[in-house]
Amino acid sequence: MYAASPTPRTLTSPSPHSVGGPKRPLGDLAAACTQRLPGTTADGLVVPTAHGPRDYANLDHAASTPALTVVAEAVERTLRTYASVHRGNGFASRVTSQWYEQAREQVARFIGAREDDLVVFTRTTTDSWNLLARALPLDTTVVVFASEHHSTLLPWGSRSSGATVTLPVPRTVEDGLAWLDSALATTHSAHTLVVVAGASNVTGEVWPVERIVEVARRHGARVALDAAQLVPHRAVDLAASEVDYVAFSGHKLYAPYGAGVLAGRADWLDAADPYLVGGGATARVDQCGVTWATGAARHEGGSPNVVGAVALAAACAVIQERREDLARFEHTLAERLRRGLEAIPGVHTHSLFGPGSDRVGVVAFTIDGLDSSLVSTALSVEHGIGVRDGKFCAHPLVDALLADGDEGTPTTAVRASLGLASRPEHVERLVSAVAGLAAYGPTLSYARGPQGWEPDHDPRVVDLPRPW
Repeated sequence: MYAASPTPRTLTSPSPHSVGGPKRPLGDLAAACTQRLPGTTADGLVVPTAHGPRDYANLDHAASTPALTVVAEAVERTLRTYASVHRGNGFASRVTSQWYEQAREQVARFIGAREDDLVVFTRTTTDSWNLLARALPLDTTVVVFASEHHSTLLPWGSRSSGATVTLPVPRTVEDGLAWLDSALATTHSAHTLVVVAGASNVTGEVWPVERIVEVARRHGARVALDAAQLVPHRAVDLAASEVDYVAFSGHKLYAPYGAGVLAGRADWLDAADPYLVGGGATARVDQCGVTWATGAARHEGGSPNVVGAVALAAACAVIQERREDLARFEHTLAERLRRGLEAIPGVHTHSLFGPGSDRVGVVAFTIDGLDSSLVSTALSVEHGIGVRDGKFCAHPLVDALLADGDEGTPTTAVRASLGLASRPEHVERLVSAVAGLAAYGPTLSYARGPQGWEPDHDPRVVDLPRPW
């Protein structure tokens, strides 16, 4: 049981003006950018709280982004005519096949793919890396940092041959590059692949990818970039960066679940057995055996997710067009978020590379004496704020970030992540709420139950009619 403070704080104390010094002019710039940015299907969402309904403060974009309204419209148009892709000459099938391949072309433009790169539609980033792991040539050594998301860290160990070298969690960019250089210098495999996340899903910190590529090329290695947390915020250009492979997920790029991408050099993918054996992956089947297709179709067996591909392409087109406004908007909110949290006594923000490191709009923090799951629950129940708590499928990284804390430091963290559904008022609300939690604790009494921390009376009980 976690009892409320004997003198519960009100929702108006402390005010956001008192946290982190005078407010910077968030409103003018952020509001101007917002007017030029695409809307999401979550805009205007009102949620129940202990103090009545509130506009939902969506600060959980690193987990999943709401779909853009233009993406929802593209999906609705696709559902009117969709049919099997590459399976018939009926009008609906021809339209669907054309849109599916145009979606592939749109994604290729979005990531600056080279002319001979493949763009393979998958389900998620996890699915993409498992595909690439199965396509690696024999005697391939994979070098990866322990700080990666599990989807990027773990697939390489499932291979029947080849080695995986896991480097420690780096605490500076220079350490990471030196360790990488040393590991590659002692690798004697026929093929080597360096796998790295462009931006951390825990701290938001951005690797200097061009320096990773430079080290890799010096040793004849290829580079695979996990861009799941990067492409919603920064442009990726395969041709300019000389990155060999990139993977990302639609559900982190304002498209619905179920569509992802693996894109990059064709030689390893064309030489590997199909990832999914079945229709669509075959060029010919007869009594003598099977001839597999080449190109993206080789690894897209079965009826493809054309609706997901169209949704992902629509998101790519919009983000690419509005990239400058989005970057300006997120930078403004992220600066206020970090500055506000860092100024609160008892609150600690966490990073790999220290103050001043390049980051996207993701912040991990802890509050002295409070379990992170209790913090995220109180933020939701009492303030209508959505954040994430835990180790974010990056256990070695979070363990390393929290290892230097005093006794009693939480073993998990809270993560706030910004995106198109975030607003200046949401950031101010979070900063004020965290300040209150750090000073007084929650205003309600909570007990840990089967589903985690729960208040005595939870206003968020979901009792809505099914959508079908």
